[in-house]
Amino acid sequence: MATSELDSTSAPTAVRPLDISQFQHTPSYCEENVYLLCKKLCTSGVADADGSDLYVVFISNEKKQVPLWHQKASHRADGVILWDYHVICIQRKKESHSSPLVWDLDSSLHCPSPLASYVSETIRPSFQLFADFQRFFRVVHAPIFLRFFASDRRHMKDSLGNWTAKPPAYGPIVAEDGTVHNLNEYMEIIAADVVSNVGSDSIIAVRSHKLGIVVNETQLEEFFSLDDL
Repeated sequence: MATSELDSTSAPTAVRPLDISQFQHTPSYCEENVYLLCKKLCTSGVADADGSDLYVVFISNEKKQVPLWHQKASHRADGVILWDYHVICIQRKKESHSSPLVWDLDSSLHCPSPLASYVSETIRPSFQLFADFQRFFRVVHAPIFLRFFASDRRHMKDSLGNWTAKPPAYGPIVAEDGTVHNLNEYMEIIAADVVSNVGSDSIIAVRSHKLGIVVNETQLEEFFSLDDL
């Protein structure tokens, strides 16, 4: 992930934090952090063993300019930063009374945070943004993501082959089918990919398609509130 800075203000949400020091985190490698996060949540019993209650969400747009607030990498008091893309995990337990939770290891908010609070504090849909900064969200079911995602980290090298950010100590992620790199397929998000409406067809698509579906800011919470999810 590359960054630059933007402008605005905010206040933290009142949710009891979880000690996230147990999770692997490498700055600028959010997609790998989320990959390992999902695996940890499954093996620790926090999530379903098969990850069926977890969803990986890529945030980006055509211009690769997505402003998010309360990010640890920011040098501003309000934590706002301009990512080229960002990746989070959203957990939606099958119990109807359970609120969706956002796991964002790059956020200064409590982790996990209720989705509604995260949207309000981090995405800020009410904040007036230029069209170039509009955020889109690729929602991928974690069991599928864990099988098919791959990254050899080529996107983190400059034209001379030097690292733009220090890579993780562990080896690159290789997909079950032997694919060594397909991160670009997940992070390339355009407005034309956004689904026309969110409903049962969207759930089927997310649970069957490698790249899930793309929704806009309004549809994100709508998708995670679907009864059949």
